[in-house]
Amino acid sequence: MSKETNLRRNLPSMNGQRVLITGGLGFVGSNLAHMCLELGAEVTIYDCLDPRSGGNMHNVDEIRDEVRVILNDIRNFEGICSVILNKDILFNCAAYTSHPNSMKEPLIDIDVNCKGVINVLEAARRFNSGIKIVQIGTSTQIGKMQFSPVTEAHAEFPLDIYSADKSASEKYVLIYGNAHEMKTTVVRLANVFGPRSNIRSSDFGFINYFVGLALQGRDLTIFGDGRQLRNISYVEDCTAAVVLAAMDERSNDEVFFAVADRQYSIAEIAQAIVDNIGGSLRFVDWPADRKAIEIGDAVISNEKIKAVLNWVPLFDLQSGLIRTRNYFSPRLKQYTN
Repeated sequence: MSKETNLRRNLPSMNGQRVLITGGLGFVGSNLAHMCLELGAEVTIYDCLDPRSGGNMHNVDEIRDEVRVILNDIRNFEGICSVILNKDILFNCAAYTSHPNSMKEPLIDIDVNCKGVINVLEAARRFNSGIKIVQIGTSTQIGKMQFSPVTEAHAEFPLDIYSADKSASEKYVLIYGNAHEMKTTVVRLANVFGPRSNIRSSDFGFINYFVGLALQGRDLTIFGDGRQLRNISYVEDCTAAVVLAAMDERSNDEVFFAVADRQYSIAEIAQAIVDNIGGSLRFVDWPADRKAIEIGDAVISNEKIKAVLNWVPLFDLQSGLIRTRNYFSPRLKQYTN
């Protein structure tokens, strides 16, 4: 991230804003912490560093002296209550994020993505009802696309437990906003990639896993022919969308998709990674467990967030990959060991 890029986005100042980021040592949360600091906010990170959720202390190496880091879990109600006091904005980036693992360990997924979110909401309702809450949602809660492009009004028929629980938690956030007159909004993301991602496991997004393989000169394995379409989202574009949602009253009680302007096939994404970073492509048959939760094409509209919040994505696939490569190349051991 750079101050120059933030100026291009015309992002609002966050001077004086006291920000709490749950899941702030993870991919989106840590990038959000960097952006909020650049915009003048006071930042507290709350994260349990569960290895199944992809957090990494190295994500805050550059800002370690500028943020307060609390190692705790959103499933700990007393813990979240103790840090929500006197905060102006809460970004809930905490989640159990693996689609396949959610099918193997559904109760853990429910504990984090449902009960944990209720903990956050109840803590806010009881002790800081004026706080603005921005929940990070996911495009996969839609399930299979029924019309194109997908909008925020699309029906939801998720195909895995993670996506179902994220759908439920989104509804909890909106219910609390309506029933208790709290300031809440949801920003749904899709295939986010970029610096500070978890590149060691496919559980945290195929693009970031492919980047990790490419950086090590390994094969990128594609299931089937890889023709299914995906929206992609460079992380800095995502954090800008989340900041705008937090700072604009027009976002209250709303849901937004924040995705790039165009879609790519999975094979195109993989080829771009090979071209810009390294590695090689290998096509294999679909594993049965992955085929069962595959959604097919996903073509998503970003028109609502553009119209309401004046958000504009600045990075396409290639420019995002170049910035991602430049971040990870000198830090590879910190993200692969």
